[in-house]
Amino acid sequence: MLTLDMILSENRAASRDEAYVLHAVKCSPFVTRLMAKDAQLVSDLLNNLHKVYLLEDMQAYLSKQTFFDETTLKQQLRRLRQQVMARLIVRDLNGLADFEEVVMATSALAELTIQQAIAFYTEQFQPQYGLPKSLAGETQSLIVVGMGKLGGAELNVSSDIDLIFAYEQEGETDGAQSISNQEYFTKLGKKLIAALDDITEDGFVFRVDMRLRPFGSEGALVSCLDALEDYYQNYGREWERYAWIKGRVVAGPDKALTRVLKPFVFRKYLDFNAYASMRDLKVQIQRDVMQRGLENNIKLGRGGIREVEFIAQVFQLIRGGQDTDLQIKPTLQVLQLLAQQRVLPQEAVDQLTEGYLYLRNVEHRLMYIDDQQTQDLPTSDASQQRLVWMMRLETWAEFLAQLNHHRAIIQAHFDATFSDTGHQEFLTETAIWQGTVGQDAAAEDLKTSGFVEPLESVRRLRALHASSRYQQLPEQSKLRFDKLMPLVIYQSAQTATPDIALLRAINLLESICRRASYLALLTEFPESLQLVIKLCAASPWLAQYLTAHPILLDELLDTQSLYDAPDFVAMQAELTKKMRALDGDTEAQMDTMRHYKNAAVLRFAAQDVGGLLALETLSDYLSALAELILQVSLQTIWPTLKFKHQDTPQFAIIGYGKLGGKELGYVSDLDIIFLYEDDHPEAAEIYARFAQRINNWFNSLTNAGLLYETDLQLRPDGNSGLLVSSVQAFAEYQLHKAWVWEHQAISRARFVAGDAQVGAQFAAIRQQVVLQVRDQATLKQEVVQMREKMRVSHPPKAAVFDVKHDKGGIIDVEFMVQYLVLLHAHHHPQLLENIGNIGLLHRLATLKLIDADAAEAVADAYREYRKVIHSSKLQGKDAKVPTTEIVAQQTAVSSLWSYVLG
Repeated sequence: MLTLDMILSENRAASRDEAYVLHAVKCSPFVTRLMAKDAQLVSDLLNNLHKVYLLEDMQAYLSKQTFFDETTLKQQLRRLRQQVMARLIVRDLNGLADFEEVVMATSALAELTIQQAIAFYTEQFQPQYGLPKSLAGETQSLIVVGMGKLGGAELNVSSDIDLIFAYEQEGETDGAQSISNQEYFTKLGKKLIAALDDITEDGFVFRVDMRLRPFGSEGALVSCLDALEDYYQNYGREWERYAWIKGRVVAGPDKALTRVLKPFVFRKYLDFNAYASMRDLKVQIQRDVMQRGLENNIKLGRGGIREVEFIAQVFQLIRGGQDTDLQIKPTLQVLQLLAQQRVLPQEAVDQLTEGYLYLRNVEHRLMYIDDQQTQDLPTSDASQQRLVWMMRLETWAEFLAQLNHHRAIIQAHFDATFSDTGHQEFLTETAIWQGTVGQDAAAEDLKTSGFVEPLESVRRLRALHASSRYQQLPEQSKLRFDKLMPLVIYQSAQTATPDIALLRAINLLESICRRASYLALLTEFPESLQLVIKLCAASPWLAQYLTAHPILLDELLDTQSLYDAPDFVAMQAELTKKMRALDGDTEAQMDTMRHYKNAAVLRFAAQDVGGLLALETLSDYLSALAELILQVSLQTIWPTLKFKHQDTPQFAIIGYGKLGGKELGYVSDLDIIFLYEDDHPEAAEIYARFAQRINNWFNSLTNAGLLYETDLQLRPDGNSGLLVSSVQAFAEYQLHKAWVWEHQAISRARFVAGDAQVGAQFAAIRQQVVLQVRDQATLKQEVVQMREKMRVSHPPKAAVFDVKHDKGGIIDVEFMVQYLVLLHAHHHPQLLENIGNIGLLHRLATLKLIDADAAEAVADAYREYRKVIHSSKLQGKDAKVPTTEIVAQQTAVSSLWSYVLG
């Protein structure tokens, strides 16, 4: 058998693998001691050097051992560690293993040895104590939670393992000597710690640190889940939330513990308080670093490993409750997810990843030297030289240059993430808010800044400052509010309507100030506050929208994605994924879908207010959003129906009105009908109940508001008709019973969600209806009579023009186009295409069915009317303008009406 002395002999040439071993021996006294002590280890290493040490290999090793007693257990666990460590170190130092292999193998070793020790002592305890049982007689198991790097499956080669012990329910053991579950698991926990942590002639397996348990070293070694829940609900601190991000059950059942701890770690809302908490924690750590002289500690010092972890984990704390994807454990995976979600720039994530890997590799090499848990740079020449060899460099100075490069980049990213954004002083605005200047002087300052009614604005500010809502805020929230208000005053003055902007911003802040996280968000991101005030100034509807849905403030953080064109395919996939993640929790699904829709609408509105969207494009966006919401809703609701008869419904939703014509506005309802094509004998009842569930899904008022208001009156026979129609019944009705106005409506209807085959059948029926030959006089009479009925319910008012309802308004345009399509489509099938009213006006002109100039004038009028309606909605007003402002458009529409229908 080849020994270490033989490999070191100068009288023989070393093989490549022996050279690998020699390099490790030169670098690591720890490896040298292992191999000198155990010739079998050298043989195993040379035979298996090119094999990854997998969990299965570790299990195979232990399965061959016989554990006669506690001594042999400890001995074999330590010998397994020696094998794993020797191979890892030699492979890593010679470029045969990467970082992931090292941490995964070390983490697997820890989990396996924990589980092996528990199994051994459970068996040892059984003759005396039996098994621990709950009061209901269910067997209880020790739950071991791996914290820190073990929880993240990224354990260091010579790290300690941070553990927390728990069990599910109180009770007692069922053996000859019955003891409480608390006493049993305490005994088992102590045995487990000794099995791993005791130093024997074979060393140790892992150092065990139990200080992260409730109440630290003073607390019980093991806690039942009820005690854990009580502790974290009543005594849990912010640093414990941070620590539990990595918490992962490595032995025992995990579901109950996860249920207890998840609400503590991950808030339901976006928790921007985490910035201040993590910043404070870092300050405490840095103070300790300075006091203990740990500036050269690559974990705790500036630009160290901990700063990368803090960057990843602060976003987990903030967003993890809303986005379950961010509840993962490994740091590098979190960083990549943050890049994918555009929370962090890809370049920043690439630099942080590179720096993190570099520092973790240095950390491992520091530990390889003497199997010590250390992150301090060595001070002795010998250890510095070993580290230089391990890093494949020439000099210590070269290593320091590399190290400092990465640390400087990490420090810059950490500072950018956690810097207290330090608002400008805004001395004048601060004095106005705090009331340290007189009312008249404050009003004069506001007047100078552009306020039109400065005295009223000062009164409003002072009323807010004196209000119980502000005065009763918690101290931290009040400090944030005081920090925000001078900026609110300043930013309001930068808008075209400072008084209005300030009033609306105050209303918003008043409504959200009791939620500390929202104040924290605006304090941490003053540029978001600037955009909030801009949106509030632009539209009372938007101000009310944000007030009703303050969770949307988060959408304003990433201005790059805020102004990106939407990818509706990706959005549908994302929403589908969210719904599947919440499978079984209907309330959460409904809220999540509403939040998703509201967030998309806010992004569109921000682009709209910023002048980046044409009205037609905005309507396209809103219509596409409604379609994907409808589609995902169908996919989400159908699987939950107990009465369904097949996996996929043969069912479609048809969009009418604004949805059918792709002209949706911000507050448009959805005109829809439901069709099915299914021979199942109970299909009618099944799909009627399905449609009712869909309608309830959309119209139910949850904490997140309404999804959409739906209007089902355009179905056959209107409100008195069946909620759902078979394709055959729908065709029969449309071809033989429908009124002309229903044919007008179907001319701009289209399939929007559900089974595409049913949608195609609808399209065929629509084509058959629209292409019918019609008597011109009869059609004209029907259309005109219907229009007159509508006018009766909206009588005109002097000097004011109702853009939608008055003569020469938008409904007249729609009726003319529908009339011309129904009259001429039989001879001109090109008119069948649902291309919108403007497109159809141009096509009618191309076919010489109307005058081209008249068509262009009416198309311009229609476009202008839609702008007026849109602008009025944003301003919270009715779409009515002085008659004198709209003469040209009204005249153009009325002239064509007279020509076509007069």
